[in-house]
Amino acid sequence: MSNSLSVTSLNTKIKSLLEATFLHITVEGEVASATYHGSGHLYFSIKDDKSSIKCVMWRSSVARMKFQVKTGERIVVHGSVGVYTPRGEYQFIATHIEPYGKGALAVAFEQLKTKLDGLGYFDRESKKPLPKFPSKIALVTASTGAALQDMLKVAQKRWASVEIVVVDVLVQGDRASSMIARGVEYADSLDADIIIVGRGGGSTEDLWAFNEEIVATAIYRAKTPVVSAVGHEVDTLISDFVADLRAPTPSAAMEMILPDSDEILRILDERYTQMSSRIERIISYKSTEVAQLKSSIAKSSISAKLEVLHSSFSMLGEDYHRAMRYKLHQLQSKLDPLASSYTNIYLSSLERKRVEALSIEKNLELANPNRQSRYAWAEINRDGKKISLEQLDITDRFELLNEGVKITAEVVSKSRYGLSD
Repeated sequence: MSNSLSVTSLNTKIKSLLEATFLHITVEGEVASATYHGSGHLYFSIKDDKSSIKCVMWRSSVARMKFQVKTGERIVVHGSVGVYTPRGEYQFIATHIEPYGKGALAVAFEQLKTKLDGLGYFDRESKKPLPKFPSKIALVTASTGAALQDMLKVAQKRWASVEIVVVDVLVQGDRASSMIARGVEYADSLDADIIIVGRGGGSTEDLWAFNEEIVATAIYRAKTPVVSAVGHEVDTLISDFVADLRAPTPSAAMEMILPDSDEILRILDERYTQMSSRIERIISYKSTEVAQLKSSIAKSSISAKLEVLHSSFSMLGEDYHRAMRYKLHQLQSKLDPLASSYTNIYLSSLERKRVEALSIEKNLELANPNRQSRYAWAEINRDGKKISLEQLDITDRFELLNEGVKITAEVVSKSRYGLSD
């Protein structure tokens, strides 16, 4: 069937339900059986007049007990319910055992726990997140306690740059709770990133100040995230429920809230190596892209196109000159005979024209009036001035003179003949 569960799934759900519901509870009853195992763990069961329940206390908790658990004794057991999933068995996991009649503090604890839970002091919604890299921490603890030195050592080792402010308070005794509450309020005004409220281990009476309502209220009202680090891992106090984070020990508190500088440096070194390698790959890839783009741009640029055209024109010019030289060579081979023939014709014609010119020159010389003046020479004057025949007009009166005769005449007619035609 689609809604059926596997055995493992059912046991897992039961485990989640029981462990979440029965967390930090107190049970009293008569010891039905008790076995101290060689491993140091204590296996026992308690009962009343109607039923019984199996219990276990782990070695670390057994080591803190001040008495031996014996069959038939009436005891008060603190702890929570756990389920062993493979066999579907549940048992009570004890963290603290008190003889019956010594449980007044336990009753007070449960009563206060119930009251504060009803007021919302334990609500997850009210828990404030802690910064991953705090720069300032306020420690509300005893300045003379070993817990302070343990926290300072861990802080120095993990994150030496963090600023530590110690708010010295009593952590045990009648006045301790009021001093712790005032210490939390003062620490909340220091502009710290985190407040740690804590002390080392001790008995229930020694740690009881952290179970007082005044301390719980101060932690709940603080605007700064608060870490409760009281006692050992097995100790559970009201401050643990109210605080934004519960640490099993003061040293553990520092380990939980401070980053490990060595680990951070290792991670940064790895990241640096990775980023350097990635950047080198990107630069190499981008350099190739840039080179390709430059090549593409160079090929498509005007200067590149002009260079191509210039190269083409140069090749065309060379082809043209070769073709012209070839044509001229061909024409030269044809022109040389023509030039020789033309020269001969030209020289022959020139010779004929020279002869004709000499003949004409001779005739002109013979016809020149200046050459004939020896036979019929006369000077022409008009108005006392020497002129030529060309200057005479019809009706002009003029004089003709030679070496011995002067004649006065008038132009009756005028015409041209001879060479002037």
